Amino acid sequence: MKNLFIASILILVTTLSYAQETSKDSIPDSRDINKNELSINAFNLVAFGIIDIAYERVIDENSTWAVEGYLYPNNDDYYGDGFFKNSSVTGKYKHFFSSTYARGFYVNGFGMLSNGEYDVDYYLDQQSGNYVYKTENYTDFAIGFGLGGKFVSQGGFLLDLNAGIGRNLFSDNSPTIVGQFMINLGYRF
Repeated sequence: MKNLFIASILILVTTLSYAQETSKDSIPDSRDINKNELSINAFNLVAFGIIDIAYERVIDENSTWAVEGYLYPNNDDYYGDGFFKNSSVTGKYKHFFSSTYARGFYVNGFGMLSNGEYDVDYYLDQQSGNYVYKTENYTDFAIGFGLGGKFVSQGGFLLDLNAGIGRNLFSDNSPTIVGQFMINLGYRF
């Protein structure tokens, strides 16, 4: 009886000491528990004056969904085919392939509702020798995909690099192909 009591006490002490040791080691970083992210496309802001803000929510360790808002207030002097849109709202689903919590290499699918002004025709003005462009306003919806990588520090600061391509579906007055290039800086909280 005395041996059974001592053995029970030893098993209990061993179990408690093992449980305490395991719980210390299993405390995750804050970047692995927090599920909300807010970021801004720093490249577009600095280079072109475009406001491109994203909110992202972590679903689980391998996937997230995001909503991005894009506003180009000075689109009168756009820089080529990539900037015909004035504003857009984009929804994304990202799937991560690394063993870390919602960071590393990923692919995404997106749907983008955008509007802007697109060149539908042009002609050469004989008197001035310049091309005259005829533009039309458009609103269209595009679907597409992209590739990227997300890096999150232990403190929660993040860098998200992403490039994607999509196709507008409904309007003849919109660009056929839409592209995304993002260098987002943000914070996971």
